[in-house]
Amino acid sequence: MIDILVPVLDRPQNAQRLVDSIQAATVVPHRVLFLCTPFDDAEIAAIHATGADIDINIVRWEAGPGDWAKKINAGYRLTDEPYMLLGADDLRFHSGWDTEVLRVAEETGAGVIGTNDLGNATVMRGKHSTHPLVRRSYVDEYGTMDEPDKVLHEGYRHQWCDTELIATAQMRHQWAFAKASHVEHLHPMWHKSEMDATYEKALSTSKEDYAHFNSRKRLWSRAAMKARSE
Repeated sequence: MIDILVPVLDRPQNAQRLVDSIQAATVVPHRVLFLCTPFDDAEIAAIHATGADIDINIVRWEAGPGDWAKKINAGYRLTDEPYMLLGADDLRFHSGWDTEVLRVAEETGAGVIGTNDLGNATVMRGKHSTHPLVRRSYVDEYGTMDEPDKVLHEGYRHQWCDTELIATAQMRHQWAFAKASHVEHLHPMWHKSEMDATYEKALSTSKEDYAHFNSRKRLWSRAAMKARSE
């Protein structure tokens, strides 16, 4: 019922912890798909070493700008379950996360359902989600604001692509928040992990990504204004 998409890059130490967390906390039928970079051999070996019933896909491009978004979009094309969890390897899944987020999805009919990362203040207020559940039919119908059949816009270097996803879902009245679905983000910003090269790379382009977000904001702002006038 849920495809858990996990883009990874050069963090082999996280593989076993993540798999153990998913297995311990998830009761609904699910599939875990790791999306790996070519020649990230230690990472790929660590995933195999978990011994879990999981899938691995090695993408065709080298890691670079937009890598997380590109891997999520690849995961969408490679899977077929009704729901996708946009994951990462620095997550801790808490018991009930899956049943709660599906309950909210079924009650609201929303296409994008936020999980609670237990760190980001905007998330915990129900206004955002760093790792949401996305209904496949939502992507099939809408895509991004200007790209069909994509979960995320790939033009961001790393940050703000999730913010665009949430903002456009809100504009389309396709957003809901599952406060009790705890998918904890073990990010250095919340003092839950150590800073590493992958985090540093992601954080190094904040200014550029924010500028790109603002340049695209007109796409959903204009759509919202048009909808209000009809």
